[in-house]
Amino acid sequence: MQWRVLVPIKHSTLAKTRLRAATSEQAQHAELVRAIQLDTLDAVLALRTHPLLGGLFVVTGPDPAQPAPALPAGIEILPDAGGGLNPALEAAAAELSRRFPADGVVAMVGDLPALRAADLLAVLHQAPAVGRSFVRDVDGSGTTLLAAGPRSRLMPLFGPDSARRHLASGARELDAAASLRCDVDSAADLRRCLELGVGMLTSQLVAGLV
Repeated sequence: MQWRVLVPIKHSTLAKTRLRAATSEQAQHAELVRAIQLDTLDAVLALRTHPLLGGLFVVTGPDPAQPAPALPAGIEILPDAGGGLNPALEAAAAELSRRFPADGVVAMVGDLPALRAADLLAVLHQAPAVGRSFVRDVDGSGTTLLAAGPRSRLMPLFGPDSARRHLASGARELDAAASLRCDVDSAADLRRCLELGVGMLTSQLVAGLV
């Protein structure tokens, strides 16, 4: 069995409004969000040759004001089915399950700039092949990763208090290192990730803002 990793990516001009305090200009905000997204994807792509990883897929919707986002090689784009984050992930996960019925699906947030490939791999090793499992964010209330084994629905419940809701829905909580739990919604979150050590693009961009 392999894991197919699914990451939702919102256009940088529309994403992370609470993070605007970290920059002084709209263009800088968009660049910072983009850097965080790409560093997250790069950490997953570092596992591209590992037998546990069956591929990286991005769910993104069209933005009439922006061209389609350029992504690193080795990523397949799945269309956003609409209806919000959870319906979009559910539809994309169902498509992957239809195409790869013997594999599991992992939905992971796209704002983990400190993510280390080894920490993601450790979670993929412990995620059960039957049923669902999740990783709680560093604040304790959110979710950064949700996994569903073959023939199990993803049933994503991302959003406020998602950790409690995933646990109540029957998903098993997984232990994970800080790099996989440190998501970024605010300037304070970004500072916390910087203490862990972030990817190259985020690091360079933040250095230029200081």
